Amino acid sequence: MEDAREMRLLITGGAGFLGSHLCERLLRDGHEVISLDNYYTGSRQNIEHLVSNPKFETLRHDITFPTYLEVDGIFNLACPASPVHYQKDPVQTMKTNVSGAINVLGLAKRLNVRVFQASTSEIYGDPQVSPQPESYWGNVNSIGIRACYDEGKRAAETLFFDYHRQYGVDIRVARIFNTFGPRMARNDGRVVSNFIIQALANEDITIYGDGNQTRSFCYVDDLIEGFVNLFFTDEIHVPVNLGNPQPITMHQLAQEVINLTRSESKIVFKDLPSDDPRDRKPDIARARELLNWEPRIDRETGLQKTIDYFSALA
Repeated sequence: MEDAREMRLLITGGAGFLGSHLCERLLRDGHEVISLDNYYTGSRQNIEHLVSNPKFETLRHDITFPTYLEVDGIFNLACPASPVHYQKDPVQTMKTNVSGAINVLGLAKRLNVRVFQASTSEIYGDPQVSPQPESYWGNVNSIGIRACYDEGKRAAETLFFDYHRQYGVDIRVARIFNTFGPRMARNDGRVVSNFIIQALANEDITIYGDGNQTRSFCYVDDLIEGFVNLFFTDEIHVPVNLGNPQPITMHQLAQEVINLTRSESKIVFKDLPSDDPRDRKPDIARARELLNWEPRIDRETGLQKTIDYFSALA
């Protein structure tokens, strides 16, 4: 791989929650960074503080259309990631996953550069094994309301590995588990931001289902460290889970948020949405072995940082 300190890197979805943090990290490491985003769910505010950096560029562009840039590497993060947003326009979500993957892979093939795919734990569907290792093929409802995202990401992985096998494209694939931190969108419907916003307003905290379903939450700084380690490590042409292996029930999470915010909120329960997985717990043995990576920021510390961010927005 070329000297990591001198690369010109394209980040699709660069104005999103994860993308903006990745832009920051790569700039801090000395790279030139191009953020490409159509601002469907990303926000100009997320990257406004970077615009004055001479090594940073931003382009408004929809990745479902080809882009012709000269770069040394690509991170493909473009896709709405919360059910509220990806279910709003499921056809466009599928196009972003599939056509977007084809376009970034075509660019990587033409330029002969490394390309990183931000995949997801949702490719495992409602899992029948726990924790979920990369060898697990998943349990996805291909015609359900979440399929535009779940199957779209699965199709994108297929394209990445076919481009690698057929054309020799140098790929990296990260399967991202639940991540949280500053710059989560207020309206994205994700559980951590929902709970914090409701708690800060002393409103009822809404849990869908009985509250016993589990998720494993990774703080954003840890995840970005995993991205960087994976991208800059040679010869890893297998999917790698990135997430926190410590699960928590939704009821426990709601109580933690109430305690940390000193909120007067009460917990209320509503019907569980269709195809909502009961369990999310990554097996990160591969990340530990290949990248020497595991989360280091504990949940309480991460939650407090996220609470401070949303408090400042109020």
